[in-house]
Amino acid sequence: MKAIAGNLLSQLQYPPDLRRLSLGHLPQVCSELRDFIIDTVSLHGGHLGASLGVVELTVALHYVFQTPEDQLIWDVGHQAYGHKILTGRREIFDQNRKYQGLAGFPNRKESIFDSFGTGHSSTSISAALGMAVANRLLKNDHFAIAVIGDGSMTGGMTFEALNNISVEPPNTNLLVILNDNKMSIDPNVGALHEHLQQIEKHKPNLFENLGMNYIGVIDGHDITLLINTLQNIREKKGIHFLHLRTKKGKGFAKAEHDQITWHAPGTFNKITGIINAVQLEQDKQGAPKYQDVFGHTLLELAQENEKIVGVTPAMASGSSMRILKENLPLQSFDVGIAEQHAVTFAAGLATQGFVPFCAIYSTFLQRAYDQLIHDVCLQELKVVFCLDRAGIVGEDGATHQGAFDLAYLRCIPNLVVCAPMNEVELRNMMFVSQLPDFQLPIAIRYPRGKGVTVDWKKPFERIEIGKARLIRKGSKIAVLSIGHIGNAVVHAFEMLENEGINPSHYDMRFVKPLDTAVLDYVFANYEKILTVEDGCLMGGFGTAILEYMADCGISKPVKRLGIPDRFIEQGKIEELHEECGLDSASIAEIVRNEW
Repeated sequence: MKAIAGNLLSQLQYPPDLRRLSLGHLPQVCSELRDFIIDTVSLHGGHLGASLGVVELTVALHYVFQTPEDQLIWDVGHQAYGHKILTGRREIFDQNRKYQGLAGFPNRKESIFDSFGTGHSSTSISAALGMAVANRLLKNDHFAIAVIGDGSMTGGMTFEALNNISVEPPNTNLLVILNDNKMSIDPNVGALHEHLQQIEKHKPNLFENLGMNYIGVIDGHDITLLINTLQNIREKKGIHFLHLRTKKGKGFAKAEHDQITWHAPGTFNKITGIINAVQLEQDKQGAPKYQDVFGHTLLELAQENEKIVGVTPAMASGSSMRILKENLPLQSFDVGIAEQHAVTFAAGLATQGFVPFCAIYSTFLQRAYDQLIHDVCLQELKVVFCLDRAGIVGEDGATHQGAFDLAYLRCIPNLVVCAPMNEVELRNMMFVSQLPDFQLPIAIRYPRGKGVTVDWKKPFERIEIGKARLIRKGSKIAVLSIGHIGNAVVHAFEMLENEGINPSHYDMRFVKPLDTAVLDYVFANYEKILTVEDGCLMGGFGTAILEYMADCGISKPVKRLGIPDRFIEQGKIEELHEECGLDSASIAEIVRNEW
């Protein structure tokens, strides 16, 4: 099913079509655009609240500025649905976030109007400044425009860019628009958030002090005021900071009142505002999500050990750190969208004998790689990194796939790297990591979505660091898997049961340190080896096996399965696993051929 565009919106393919309308038509365009976003997301899912909050701003920007010659950058990209609809993608917008469809975030490969890819936060001002300087050097008068939310303003790159802007000459045409709605995914925290709320009372403000022409605070839902303000900025040229107040979820009552749930609600009934009942029921049944097992287990451990603290960079809900926050608020810290700070903050806590559990998405830990190496591992500080969304994550696409963690973590000295195959293993890895006789930093990576164990809340068991476990004893071929993807191997073997194919299966659990005793046995007793990982093949788990074989002077046929050497775009996790050859049927076929 497709959403149906209104009378005016149906005539708009690209921004020049919008610019031919009179100012008096724009409120109707905004209303139809908002309805089209609600209709499409209700049918197909996606991010809702952020895009609803910038409908008027989206229309105004494309009306006043000559996009794409004037470069428009959306930070994070959750808010860019209206932008995509007005820039040639309305008729295929039902394919948003779908396999081989539209990316869920701005993507330079997708459209000339997407000036910069923005799947992660706090990058827009740096990129816009680079474009603005390039425009100045090229001696044109184009504007570079960054639209950044108040949540993204807490990221370190934002402050670095603002500091750099202060030395730019006045003939640099740059507009920074602060979309201030008091929210990121969760409510914003920190002094900057408080400053933004008080800025109307206390002038001059931070942005004027940094040498920018500050304009605000103005109503971001007043289309006429926005048009007049942006036209004035465009005529004046120079460096400007426009501060808007908007409401996340504007125009859809449920989204306005429950902004966390309606950030990305899935499909829903647009009339009643009831989220898909089947979807909710499926969420309740069966095995729990890994993130919820993490959250409940962390609370359980923290109730017994007051030295345990939780740290998250603005992902309290997404990582289920909120469970700790709601029950033991003094042991829970949300530091805002500031991944680098989160890691070094956790390191500081560790120096004083606390045991920080730093919950962070795999793709976001990449942003704090230097801090991970220098501030944690080099100093051998006991920080427990719980990496949610590891491996293929699905509809969020290339910017969010947790493909690289095994490769970029296993090369760091002093760091233990492991991945549970199920929820019970996750609990036990968390349990072991906080015991007093374990004193190294550790990374525990687990996937997005549900596990496989309904009865998961077992008593804690101590597992030996670096010790694999045998899942199935067979012959000829040994399959070595790491993490949750091992369940696909189990299902693959079930497909082969009646074919006389009987390989062995080892859940290695630890990429670092490897269980060399098990590997020595495997090398001596099997003809072929198959490695399976939900991570990049380049430098990952399979590579670690090959390196150990080379070090031992052993030569055996080894076939590696994992994420190939390319960025994996959006789609359902099942579709992307099949694309990468990581689904059960593909694994079964490979084992069959090797047998």
